[in-house]
Amino acid sequence: MRIGIPKEITLEEKRVAIAPAGVDALVKSGHTVFVESCAGAGSNFTDEEYRRVGAHLVYSAEEVFNRAEMITKIAPLTESEASMLQEEQILFAFLHLAIGNKKTIEHLIAKKITAIGFELIERDDDLPVLRAMSEIAGQLSIQVGERYLESKLGVSRGVLMGGITGVAPAAIVIIGAGVVGTNAARAAIGRGAQVIVLDKDLKRLKKIDDLFQKRVTTVVANPYTISRGVKFADILVGAVLMKGEKIPHVVSEEMVKTMKRGAVIVDVAIDQGGCVETSHPTSISDPVFIKHDVIHFCVPNMPALVSRTASYGLTNASMDYIINIANNGVSNALLGDEGLAKGVCTYNGFCSNEILAETFNLEYRRLRIFSTN
Repeated sequence: MRIGIPKEITLEEKRVAIAPAGVDALVKSGHTVFVESCAGAGSNFTDEEYRRVGAHLVYSAEEVFNRAEMITKIAPLTESEASMLQEEQILFAFLHLAIGNKKTIEHLIAKKITAIGFELIERDDDLPVLRAMSEIAGQLSIQVGERYLESKLGVSRGVLMGGITGVAPAAIVIIGAGVVGTNAARAAIGRGAQVIVLDKDLKRLKKIDDLFQKRVTTVVANPYTISRGVKFADILVGAVLMKGEKIPHVVSEEMVKTMKRGAVIVDVAIDQGGCVETSHPTSISDPVFIKHDVIHFCVPNMPALVSRTASYGLTNASMDYIINIANNGVSNALLGDEGLAKGVCTYNGFCSNEILAETFNLEYRRLRIFSTN
């Protein structure tokens, strides 16, 4: 199969979909890989590294899209990328179509694209490809939150994360006990902070209790407990996840108004619309804004801050799926892997994701796949 890796054009997206090690595995499996020149530069992978493992270097995104049967990328499709897609191509990306534009989905349907969202692939009650990015985002949420607790902005609290003898540490409140929340809690404990995790799922809270041996306070999430936690927080981490859906605002603007002056919100859920009502997307070069005297960090592609680690992590998590499709064809791969099939958003000219169909009032057709053997 011919696989294409375009350079990301989304603002300040430095990750690349497949690191040279992944290209090496594909080439050794007998496949042809086209890599746009400088696609890996943001992650410190040179064109020469890709060339050495057998990639074909090309010098425009158009050539990648024109020559490949499968496109692998990171960020959701831009309008220009959608226009370059070829009939019946396979697309792998973090699509996040539920918060995107209806025209993008219509474009995918019109061109009979098999569009697979990395964030929707399942395995053993887990989201294995998304997990890699969630681990990074959870750790980074504490790293960036700590940075803005320092006295660097006019409203900053000037609080040391771990405190000192006789002075209390920072209070970290995490909403969501999934992968992001667990990694945020681990990072915050390591810095000596006081940590509270809220979630509706008692099993997840029990897992947090067991994992951190009661060093984290766990609380069942509801409007009352969230409003109390928000008031207490020096750093509030929004780690809510709803697979394939736009996230509801579990923290209202009225709650934000009650927060400490200079408190920091890190809304990790912003790539799904955000779980804090006052949030809106920011960028790596301009990552924060202040509203109601609260600092908001809302970068949708936060793992791009550590692009090399993120690119390796994504390659490790996605290669089995990419090689499966390349070796066996998309139909056989989907038939043999129910979890991969759950990642399919559009297939053979129809929307195959029920949530997207309801969200955008599209005709929904259950995925019907037939073996090509």
